[in-house]
Amino acid sequence: MEANLVLSYQSFSKVSMRNIKINTYYKCNKLAYPSTCCVLTKPPHNNHSSNCHVYKDNWFDHLAINHLSQSIQATTGLRNKKSGYEGFVEAARVVYVNFNSTHQANLVIESLQRAFPKPILSLVKMLLPESKWAREYCAIFTTIFFPWLVGPCEVKESEFNGRKENNVVHIKKCRFLEETNCVGMCTNLCKMPSQLFIKDTLGISVNMVPNFDDMSCEMIFGQDPPPLDTDPAFMQPCYKLCKLNNKHQADCNSQIKKKDHLEIS
Repeated sequence: MEANLVLSYQSFSKVSMRNIKINTYYKCNKLAYPSTCCVLTKPPHNNHSSNCHVYKDNWFDHLAINHLSQSIQATTGLRNKKSGYEGFVEAARVVYVNFNSTHQANLVIESLQRAFPKPILSLVKMLLPESKWAREYCAIFTTIFFPWLVGPCEVKESEFNGRKENNVVHIKKCRFLEETNCVGMCTNLCKMPSQLFIKDTLGISVNMVPNFDDMSCEMIFGQDPPPLDTDPAFMQPCYKLCKLNNKHQADCNSQIKKKDHLEIS
């Protein structure tokens, strides 16, 4: 529940004399003057708290954040003067505002290719053919080296082809989604390009399943994502407090349509 201040406005010409009479009545009868300070209301649907988690990035976090931010800015040719995670988010916003959904995903993929050298990824793909060990390795690697991007996360167990595997990364509250507060930026700039990039570079399928109610997410290695036209993530309306919702398009969740063709060059 939330406590919301109640303020009422009335014209002086209509109510001033009545208010004087009411005040006089309470004073004469020594009654406490009633006043409403706040009321408890249910939080708005499809919204979240404005209190964001405060991250204390270390030297590695700062290095990784700035490297990815600069990779995005170099790919788009659009620079910003902000630093740290704020600069990274601003670089992502520029992509989201200035390009359509297909270009958004392709630009992010190109930025990831710039950030992570292809020879290294090709070597990893060769040494780690898809297997139980490879899926679990990817899950562990993500929780160790990418909390700076998505926030605290942990490996979870799931059933894969009838067997138990530790192939799921549970992101407790996605840092990127919390900072952007935009469903469309989550789906178009993170979920879709990440799924394509990991599949192409590492040869391992991954399905990212965001929960827009609590901002958590699960990365399921070894699971193919559903088709775009049936993926629930692309049918989700944006948050009411989305900062971009009314600035550039009616529906902030700029869904990548079924007809859109995404590929990695």
